[in-house]
Amino acid sequence: MLMELFQWLAKTQHIRGFYVFDYITLRAVLAMLTALAISLLVGPSMIRKLTEYKVGQAVRDDGPQTHLIKAGTPTMGGALILVAIAISTLLWVDLNNRFVWVVLLTTLGFGAIGWVDDYRKVVYKNPKGLSEKAKFFWQSVIGIIVAVFLYNTAKTPVETTLIVPFFKHWVIPLSAVSFMVLTYLVIVGSSNAVNLTDGLDGLAIMPTVMVASALGVFAYVAGHLYFSKYLGIPYVAGAGELLVFCAAMAGAGLGFLWFNAYPAEVFMGDVGALALGAALGVVAVIVRQEIILFIMGGVFVMETFSVAAQVTYFKYTKKKTGVGKRIFLMAPLHHHYEQKGWKETQVVVRFWIISMMLVLIGLASLKIR
Repeated sequence: MLMELFQWLAKTQHIRGFYVFDYITLRAVLAMLTALAISLLVGPSMIRKLTEYKVGQAVRDDGPQTHLIKAGTPTMGGALILVAIAISTLLWVDLNNRFVWVVLLTTLGFGAIGWVDDYRKVVYKNPKGLSEKAKFFWQSVIGIIVAVFLYNTAKTPVETTLIVPFFKHWVIPLSAVSFMVLTYLVIVGSSNAVNLTDGLDGLAIMPTVMVASALGVFAYVAGHLYFSKYLGIPYVAGAGELLVFCAAMAGAGLGFLWFNAYPAEVFMGDVGALALGAALGVVAVIVRQEIILFIMGGVFVMETFSVAAQVTYFKYTKKKTGVGKRIFLMAPLHHHYEQKGWKETQVVVRFWIISMMLVLIGLASLKIR
C-alpha cells in the first residue's frame, strides 16, 4: 500500500525522493523492520491476553517427562507472526504482483488450519487437536489449488521446470501432472516438516528465519534479469517481490524468537508452524528451488524422516515379531537427543548450527555450477 502511495507522490507531486521506494532491497529492509517492530511491540500484550484466557499448551503424556513443566505456557503465538507478516508485506510490497498474493494467501490458509487445530487443543484440552485426516485433507485442498494456479498462470516454460542445483545445464521439464504433484508435495511436506520440528523452545523458528532469508536471496536473483543470467538461475519475472515477503517473515520470526527463546513465554502452535512451513514451500516452488529447500531445510527433513522411520519400523517389527521395536529412543529426532542426555538448549543451538551450515551450502549453489 505504501509503495503505491509513494509512487503517486513521486509521479503526480514530482517528489523525486520517493522513487527510492521502487528498490526492492529497501522495501525488504523496511518490511523486516516493520514485522520485527510489530512482533516486539504487540508480543507482551498478546502473551498477557493468552494467559488471561488460559490459552495454555496441553502437553502430551507420551512425550519427555521434562516437558510436563511446559504445560500451561500460552500457545497460538504463531498468530502474532502471521499478523506481523501480513501487515508488513501489504505495506511494502507491490500489490499487483501475483506471486505475493499466492504466497500470502497460502500462508494464511495453512495458518487457519493450524488455528482450528490449536483451538481444539486449548478448548477441549486434547493434545492431539484436529484429527490427522481432517488436517491433511484441508492441507491437500490448499496445496492442490496453489499447484493448479501456478501451473495455469505460468508465463514461461522455466516456471514449470525442475532445476537441479550445482549443475549449470541440468534441468528437467515437467508435465502438468508432474509439476502439480511436486508442488503439492513441497508445500504440504514442508508445512508438516516445520510442524514436527516445533517441539522445543526456539527450535523451529530460527531455522525458519534462516531458510526464509536465503530463499529471499534466491527470489531476488530469480526476479532480476541481469543477476539471474549471470548466475545461471532461471529468470522468473516478478519473483523478486518475494524478497519483501521473505524479509517480513524473517523479521516476524526474530521478533517471535524474543519471546520463544528458552524458557519460552509463548509457543507458536500449529497456527504458526503449519503456515511458516507452507510459506517456505510455495516460495521455493515459485523461484524453482525445491531441491535447494530440501538441502537448506535439512533439519526439518531429518525431523520428518525420524518420525516416518520410527513409525514404519515399529509397525513392521510388531507385525513380524508381535513386539514393536524403535530406531530412536523417541521421535521426532530432537526428543531422541533429549533422551540421550542433551539439555534442551544444547539440542536447539546445535540444530541451529546445522541449519546455518546447510543454508550456506544452499547459497553456495548460486555460484557453484
